[in-house]
Amino acid sequence: MTTTFAELDRPTVVVTPGAETASTLTVRNDSDIVEAYEFQVLGECAPWTTVEPARLSLYPGTAENVTVLFRPPRSSEVTAGEKPLGIRVLPVERPETGTVSESTVIVEPFLATEAELVPRRRRAWRGARYAVSLHNLGNTPVTVSLSAAETEARLRFGFPDRPAEIGPGVLAPIRLRARARKLIWFGKPVTRTFQIDVDLVATQTNEPELAEQHDLDGELVQLPLLPRWLLALLAALLALLLAWFALVRPAIKSTATQAAQQAAKQIAASQRPTGGASPSSGSGAAGAGGGGSSATQQPATTSQQSSATIQVRTNTGGTGRTSYTVPAGKTFRITDILLANPQGDEGLLTIVFGQQTVTTIALETFRNQDYHWVTPIDVPAGATVDATVTCNRPGTPATGVPAPNCLELLNVSGDLVG
Repeated sequence: MTTTFAELDRPTVVVTPGAETASTLTVRNDSDIVEAYEFQVLGECAPWTTVEPARLSLYPGTAENVTVLFRPPRSSEVTAGEKPLGIRVLPVERPETGTVSESTVIVEPFLATEAELVPRRRRAWRGARYAVSLHNLGNTPVTVSLSAAETEARLRFGFPDRPAEIGPGVLAPIRLRARARKLIWFGKPVTRTFQIDVDLVATQTNEPELAEQHDLDGELVQLPLLPRWLLALLAALLALLLAWFALVRPAIKSTATQAAQQAAKQIAASQRPTGGASPSSGSGAAGAGGGGSSATQQPATTSQQSSATIQVRTNTGGTGRTSYTVPAGKTFRITDILLANPQGDEGLLTIVFGQQTVTTIALETFRNQDYHWVTPIDVPAGATVDATVTCNRPGTPATGVPAPNCLELLNVSGDLVG
């Protein structure tokens, strides 16, 4: 038979994380002996709930109150909502007569978030990817929506199709994309500044105070497609070409004409008869016979300009390789290579000539890249020119539709000798 009575003063207790809330538990001894009672908190509230005093002694037929203190920490580990609470009252002398008083604890929600734009600054020809790193430090899920407050109207933004929901204690990235409306063909890099507005609302409540906003500043440094040094180089080449046609070529042509005329005069003078004598047939025979001397004919070496294009297509997270094999009996003397990353993929490209690694380059650092050698690199017959691509993330070509995989092109030029 139960001789212990215990009851909380309230069936429902509302507590605030980071604050202390008290409730009263009434304990009555209905037995015929002096009894001591101990208390045990049951349920999710146990880590932050205590009973004071921890031990209570009662004479038969008497009752007293103890205080139940709730101290929930302001942490995402104590989630908002209803929590069942049970306090077990254990008689020391007669444990079998104990009882459990039950109640409901309502933990109030609170909102605390941290947001950061990663990276804050990007360099690109036209478009770049960013991420809003959001950490929900509150105890209730939040709904996150992004918008852009541009400081200049020269950018377009791509955000997720629907607001994201982030649970308590979760650190999650929300990806976005900034894209310039127009390309810069020539000139200096231009810095485009923008601001991303992050609006957060507690999902399980409509209280206006459970809403936050973060304003994150970012930059897109838009690069020109043709850098200034290339324009200077083209101007210098054009000046040299004009100088060639205006000055050097006429001078060379005049010098060559004079040399040809002088040589013709010398030949005519050597063939003119001297002293009325005619050339003897013996001299002619001797000249034809060559005096018994002989010449050894060397095998001719042929050389022709050649180029090969290597295309490597690789799925995301994979590694692909494509090779060009030098024909038998030939040596490929390579002087130029041209790399193309038309989609703006991200990953790694490695180029190997035979057994020699020529370069390893990150895909996101270029769209078009070329290399030239004054002294050719010889690749013997049967050896290969290899292009190996590790695809981290496919880019977006000019069509605006994200590519399903990475695509890189390598053009190798030089002479085939053999």
